[in-house]
Amino acid sequence: MTATILRPVVPFVVALAIGAIVLLATGHDPLDFYQLLVREAFGGTDRIAATLSSATPLLFTGLATALAFRAGVFNVGVEGGFIAGGLAAAITAAHMTGSLGTVTALLAGAAAGTLVSALPGWLRARWGVDEVVTTLMFNFIVTGITGWLVTAFLQAKGVANSATPLVRADLPDLLPPYALTSGVLIGLAAVAGYAGWIRHSTRGYELRQTGLNPRFAAAQGIQVNKVIVIAMLLSGAVAGLGGGSHALGVVHRFVDGFSPGYGFTGIAVALLGRNSAVGVVVGAILFGALASAGTTAQLFSDIPVDIVNVLSGTVMVFAVVRLWRQR
Repeated sequence: MTATILRPVVPFVVALAIGAIVLLATGHDPLDFYQLLVREAFGGTDRIAATLSSATPLLFTGLATALAFRAGVFNVGVEGGFIAGGLAAAITAAHMTGSLGTVTALLAGAAAGTLVSALPGWLRARWGVDEVVTTLMFNFIVTGITGWLVTAFLQAKGVANSATPLVRADLPDLLPPYALTSGVLIGLAAVAGYAGWIRHSTRGYELRQTGLNPRFAAAQGIQVNKVIVIAMLLSGAVAGLGGGSHALGVVHRFVDGFSPGYGFTGIAVALLGRNSAVGVVVGAILFGALASAGTTAQLFSDIPVDIVNVLSGTVMVFAVVRLWRQR
């Protein structure tokens, strides 16, 4: 357990070292800046709530990516599933109220995400089409289609930018007035379910074996192509559920620029966590802390917020290096 927690931290330590060199080269004190980041990420209830709020969408996208990775499928289309799920949930919740409306909207989001991953999964299993290419292209397709649907048919009245009407079924807040909703509990529950399923179910065993060695898995009688399709569908469902949670709990509608790249950051989260449940949680919180602290640290320092982007990018680079070494 300790090793699982520490593995995602190692690339962050390396990134901090590189960031310190950049800060020193520009005449700033790295220690002061890092203390500021820690304080802005975890220094009080409001800051912890902000960090967890930033980490919530990454729980979903990191888990969605990890599910596909476990089966040996490199799904980079989680961003598209997140966006499609957000639109489906927002439209559903705009016409329903109460707990039933919330649950129905979240299910609609999961269904939309599943549809986004269905065709790339089938193409990979049936024809061996590279899923990296198809899922990457689907991100652009989904972004274009959702934008067109909102502008042409779903635009809210009296709103200048591309946005749907406000939802009538919200996710409840956990710590009013802080921007932390019950979406984080849904994300943690999904991660916990993944941890039990991947270790203790027959289908989870088949998925793990397919990811480790598909030829050996086939020799065991495992239907590799079926497992790949299932992994892609589950990955899309989790991504869509995350988009629905974000729409109902944070944005309260679907807007242009709904996701600032949560799906791509989820890839780094999954890589850092080695596709484990605990690793996904740790990676999501670390990236959430960087995002949350970076938006407020510039108010108390003359250091540009771009240094936070340098840290995040360095973490992603070393996460990919770890994946390459593993392979």
